[in-house]
Amino acid sequence: MGERADFLVIGLGAMGSAALYQLAQRGARVIGLDRFAPPHEMGSSHGETRITRQAVGEGQDYVPFVLESHRIWRELEAETGERLLEACGALVMAPGTGAASHHGKPDFVRNSIAAARAFGIAHEVLDGREVARRFPQFLNLQGDEIAYFEPGGGYVRPEACIAAQLARARQLGADVRTGVEVRSIRRDGDGVRVETSAGPFSAGEVMVSAGAWTAPLLGAPFDRLLGVKRQLLHWYALDDATAYRADAPVYIWMHGTSDTEYFYGFPPQAGERSVKVATEQYAEGTTADGADRMVAPEESAAMYRTHIAGRLAGATPRVVRAAACLYTVTPDRGFIIDRHPDESRILVVSACSGHGFKHSAGIGKAAAELLTEGRSAIDLAPFAVGRFG
Repeated sequence: MGERADFLVIGLGAMGSAALYQLAQRGARVIGLDRFAPPHEMGSSHGETRITRQAVGEGQDYVPFVLESHRIWRELEAETGERLLEACGALVMAPGTGAASHHGKPDFVRNSIAAARAFGIAHEVLDGREVARRFPQFLNLQGDEIAYFEPGGGYVRPEACIAAQLARARQLGADVRTGVEVRSIRRDGDGVRVETSAGPFSAGEVMVSAGAWTAPLLGAPFDRLLGVKRQLLHWYALDDATAYRADAPVYIWMHGTSDTEYFYGFPPQAGERSVKVATEQYAEGTTADGADRMVAPEESAAMYRTHIAGRLAGATPRVVRAAACLYTVTPDRGFIIDRHPDESRILVVSACSGHGFKHSAGIGKAAAELLTEGRSAIDLAPFAVGRFG
């Protein structure tokens, strides 16, 4: 028969740890399973910092998630004493026409401005001259750029967020099992049976938030909807950190109009003389178990040459650190938060599609509401699997 719970959460990264915490808060008997020991570096939820911005250029349907996430992270900070959210400000910048694409969404800066106005999010609209005056780390601006600046944006610490939510979930009675590989999920009477390397588990309902492992686990239709992309993070040494004032923001800098002509980054961390930057690629696919998690020196050199040289003050080509992570993406780069089309007792929460961590705490709450109450306070219709036909 195996162990039984009200709910099983499979995958305890960004989404799974958030949902486990929220389910435990509601008094549910819940078991969380993960093949690794989160937070870890094998999936999508590592790298020390992740950008958060409340006015979401990917679409206004996402805004309620990130607003709720900020509230939850502040709540967790009060409960745990951990620093999770740093509101250093967020800058999103594009060429003067504004018609630059990011995450497949054209006119990304103006979409962000529209979202801020719709939700009453404090912000400023700047041009390149004002950006250069306020933030001297950005070099060789043309002056006519359009920029969205959100003082309440910044970054979250992904490993700390996951660890805090798992710790609180345990304190509230959740059972966390790590080093457990899930092999199959199937209907079993009025519940679900999950076969694992540690034996069988059963529950009334199961949430699958296994990131890059979701499609291999669930099969159709997710095997055609979820692709895995390898992404790279780079930390370059600074020869001069004076350009980075104490109020230096995180940023997304679209220096061209296509989805490949941009990079994003963070201010130096306290006591460090390096800057973390990255871009994204969606052309080449990989798999969860087959991805190369080492970053070759030529990959960091190409990143510096294409995006960083002449744009970031003090940044040298010397690589202090580099890492690879996995994005699991849908065809429209949106999320899936929906029940399995063939099995209503399996809730699928994937994929982050490269912009999910800032939403994860709010999505965890929405998933917990859906599982325990049958509906979420946030409209989940835009994230239905049925939109793909």
